[in-house]
Amino acid sequence: MDIKILVATHKPYWMPSDSVYMPIHVGREGKTDIGFTGDNTGDNISTKNPYFCELTGLYWAWKNLNCEYIGLCHYRRYFSTGKGKKKERIMSRFDYERLLSVYDVIVPAKRNYYIETVRSQYEHAHNKRDLDEVQQIVHEKYPMYDRAFETVMKRKRLHILNMFAMKKEMFNQYCEWLFDILFTLEKRIDISDYTPYEARVFGFLSERLFNVWLEYHSTLAAKEVPVVFLEKQNWGKKIANFLLRKVKG
Repeated sequence: MDIKILVATHKPYWMPSDSVYMPIHVGREGKTDIGFTGDNTGDNISTKNPYFCELTGLYWAWKNLNCEYIGLCHYRRYFSTGKGKKKERIMSRFDYERLLSVYDVIVPAKRNYYIETVRSQYEHAHNKRDLDEVQQIVHEKYPMYDRAFETVMKRKRLHILNMFAMKKEMFNQYCEWLFDILFTLEKRIDISDYTPYEARVFGFLSERLFNVWLEYHSTLAAKEVPVVFLEKQNWGKKIANFLLRKVKG
């Protein structure tokens, strides 16, 4: 199988030696070369990286990369076999080939928000009006997705991180849908007074939209796979921030 799994990074970092992985320097435009393929060649949106996050790498791959299968991981987060030490758990070409010969798409195991729905979690963590606006855009441009959008918003579990692996043809269809929505949103909202964190709105919303796309295409055979984090997760801080946002509303 001709598989390319992008590894989005913005800085020098250890990378797996397996040839299935392709490190890509996201937000490369105007930055120092760190020795990885940049997302600033050909048709690209590299300069939008502060707002679109790893999506600038996805856009570059959509427009410039030819392969049969494509996926995305992050320099600190990989799909995992669940066996061995952290780096030993990272899925290999063989693992991808085995799963993609059976399933249409590989996705990360869902995060459970427990006391929040997907909608309320976004509203407490980000700007509610942006989620409302993206829902309106979906309704205007792709009304057949309305039910899928509402179904995802009412759930308490979500595939996050924008990680996946699927056929490039399917990926192209997804990107055409996703970027049409996000570029329309970009014209409708003003983020000039957003903090750097809030300004990553298009990346945050894309995680929710990926779940909407999967829900609409529910006939696809999806395989949930655990994610290995190469660095320690500060869950105490994450939980404290979550509760603070919930209290503040």
